[in-house]
Order: sequence, then C-alpha cells, then structure tokens
Amino acid sequence: MSEGGGDARAHASAVDQVSESPAEAGGTAEEDSPAPGVISKPERDSWLPKWLVARPLYVGWAWTLVWAGLIVLDEVVDLAGWTWYLLVLVAALPTLISTLVVLHATPRSHLRAVDATVLGHFFVRFLALVAAFMVWAASVVMSASISTTVQSVIGDSEKEVTALGFNLMLAAVPLVLSILWMAFIVRCAWFLRRLRGWRQIPVKTRVPKKFLRGRPRLKRVVVGLAHPGLLLVAGLGTSMLAVFVNAVELTLNVLN
Repeated sequence: MSEGGGDARAHASAVDQVSESPAEAGGTAEEDSPAPGVISKPERDSWLPKWLVARPLYVGWAWTLVWAGLIVLDEVVDLAGWTWYLLVLVAALPTLISTLVVLHATPRSHLRAVDATVLGHFFVRFLALVAAFMVWAASVVMSASISTTVQSVIGDSEKEVTALGFNLMLAAVPLVLSILWMAFIVRCAWFLRRLRGWRQIPVKTRVPKKFLRGRPRLKRVVVGLAHPGLLLVAGLGTSMLAVFVNAVELTLNVLN
C-alpha cells in the first residue's frame, strides 16, 4: 500500500541516495579533492581531529561510558540529588545534538515508508493504544492510592489535604519529565533507524544531499554520532541507570 505523493517523494529521495557515490555518502576526503592545476583551499572542517572523523561512533560510546560511570560515582559519593539529571543530559548531549540537527534538516517526506503494509500500520497503532490504556489505568490506581493515603494521614482537614496534594504533584514533576524524556529518546531513535540505519558510517541514507554540503568531515561526524543505538544507550540507558541507582533514596523520601 502506498500513500500517494509522499511515497513518490520518498522513492525519488531513495533513488537519489542510491545514485550518490560512496564518497558523497560517507563524506570522505575525495569528495572535495581539487582538479589538477587548481589551487586547493584549506578545508573548512580541518580543525576536526582525524580520530573523531574516522570513528565518530566509537568516540560517542566512550563519551557515554565515561558519564555513565560518573552517574554511578555520584551515587557513591552522595552529591546533590539533582546532579544526576545534569549527568544524564551531558551523557546524551553529543548524540542528542547530532540527532536534532539531522532530523531538523530532513523533510518528513523522506521518512515515509514506501514498503509499509496495512497490517504494520494498524499494529503500531494497536500497540500505542495498549500503552496509552496501561498508562491511564496506572494513573487511576495511583490517584486512588494517593487519595486514600492522604486521607488516612491528614484526616479531614481540607486545607492540609490540599497542601499535601500540591506538594505531591510538585514532587511528581521530575518523574513525569523523566518519562517524557525517555519517550522522546525512543521516538527519535525510531526515526534515526529509518533515516540512516545502524552502520557507523552509512553508505546510503535518506539524509538530504544538501545537508552540510561542502563540509564532508563535519557531515561524517554528525551522521556518525546521530546513531539510533548510541542515542538509546546514552539517553534512555543512562536515564534508567540514574533512576535505578536513586530508587532507594526516592522511595525513602516518599515514605517520609
């Protein structure tokens, strides 16, 4: 099943990418090699280290592991409770910035699936509805539990019940933001998988050809860091790690 004009544009984009030479897709040095007799100009991205241009994904993995270790160290040395939010953000910062740049430069028509089936379309919607129902059911149960607990602790004082309710709502804001952050990371990784695949330096992608045209080294680094697996580990993985290492502390705070 196709989706009309969107499929045609996606197919045309795919054809353009197939016809693109490996030098253009990988962003190698041969892309801007001068013709014989022409004075070469210094590359605009010559400041980028060669090791970063050659292995951007490996550098991203190393960056993530370092900051994941700092998240664990933060729990061991017992620093301020809010620091793990900052550590999670910094751990995902290189791949997150690269992802946002790549997705911002890519029209939505490039991501329309040409080979999408009706079954796949409805199955994804079915999973989304199931997840939404589970979240709604959990919120209802939690609301009832919180209401009962507040009534049993405070009593019938309406003013105190209202004050405690607002305090609980404010305390839940970091948790809600963490869940929304994880959902955002998963969604971006899903689009990256369809856009550039899982290879460190993809040969053929759906990234527009005009993206960072004339700057092959920077394009290679940005596309390399905008990797779905790296984004999931750096964004989702470190977030879950931070939540788990702080789970005991959060539980004690709620009970108190």
